[in-house]
Amino acid sequence: MTGSDPQAATSVTALNAVTEAGRMAPKDYDAVLLASFGGPEGQDDVLPFLRNVTRGRGIPDERLEEVSHHYRANGGISPINQQNRELKASLEAEFAARGISLPVLWGNRNWDPYLPQTLQDAYDAGHRKLLMVTTSAYSCYSSCRQYREDIGVALTETGLDGRLEVDKVRQYFDHPGFVEPFIEGTAAGLADVRSQLAAAGTPEAPVHILFATHSIPTRDAEAAGRSEGEPREFEEGSAYVAQHLATATAVIDRVQAESGLTAPWSLVYQSRSGAPHVPWLEPDINDAIEELAAQGIKGIVIVPLGFVSDHMEVVWDLDTEAMETCRNLGLAATRVPTPGTHRKFVNGIVDLISERTRANNISDRPAMTALGPWYDVCRPGCCANFRGEKPTIAGADTTVGTGHDEYPAGSAGAAGGEGAS
Repeated sequence: MTGSDPQAATSVTALNAVTEAGRMAPKDYDAVLLASFGGPEGQDDVLPFLRNVTRGRGIPDERLEEVSHHYRANGGISPINQQNRELKASLEAEFAARGISLPVLWGNRNWDPYLPQTLQDAYDAGHRKLLMVTTSAYSCYSSCRQYREDIGVALTETGLDGRLEVDKVRQYFDHPGFVEPFIEGTAAGLADVRSQLAAAGTPEAPVHILFATHSIPTRDAEAAGRSEGEPREFEEGSAYVAQHLATATAVIDRVQAESGLTAPWSLVYQSRSGAPHVPWLEPDINDAIEELAAQGIKGIVIVPLGFVSDHMEVVWDLDTEAMETCRNLGLAATRVPTPGTHRKFVNGIVDLISERTRANNISDRPAMTALGPWYDVCRPGCCANFRGEKPTIAGADTTVGTGHDEYPAGSAGAAGGEGAS
């Protein structure tokens, strides 16, 4: 898949109508919650972690052990927890530099520190209003709604619903803080591959850029962004796909404008799991590399556009498998860094938090595509859970985690997203 939009390279600061309808007024939050996926930190953790990830699906341990090889090959350790510790420390340092006096808490969906305990600890410490930032930038069930569900379930299970309020920042796929590190990395990646080709005596050989993201079931992709009151039609029928295409276009346009470097590009997918008969987004990155090589492409730049940090899907699926595919085909290749703790990314996350806080409010809401800025309060039924409804925060159709009175289901006030003050 490719895309091109000459307007995507410029920052769009005006709120579109859908964002305005889902905008939440700034509040006096007393802590920030960094929420992430979690990962094992030793060989003994691998199976329990995979059981957490697949809970309720009836997958036997034998099957889980078959898919654990990428963790086993790395000592049973996923890099994601350490990366979140580093991101948390970087956010705290930026808060201190700006004079923002909000503690940064950290909780995971699938490994220690677990979200329910983090919420309980927050309440016990006297916090009553939390603003959540997740380590997922795009819109789909697993990268947005599932986080909102996990908080809703945790509030219910801990008995904190109605006593602890939790909101979340907007999905930040096109925020400059997320996109600009990829612009820098893509320009450097193109220069690197060109250098490799020049060293091999083929400086003018064709190069292709692959923007890589996590594949998801086609059904979930089609539900991404689909909701009551959403008037927009998304490219490829999915907000998840459209957001990636628009962001990739913004990257390419800026790279060409600033460095003069460019190359054809496409969006590819990785890390597919689940039953083989269930359709997922394609093409797979390794299949795409093989097809490009057959077409005469000699250089590949892999941009992990769907990822915030170099966690296991990046370290294994890209650095190990995709780069091995390139080597086997004799291709010059490089993998661009993820934002991680890049200064612009950390600053961008703090800006996203400041959009929502009264004391440090930033009224300007930059976005680098026409799809954004995305909304604070998700539309009713957005990114549906096909396994059944759960308590869910930060949505126009839910009251969990908001004090119950501000977002009655189906009301005009819910769509307006005014929130409790």
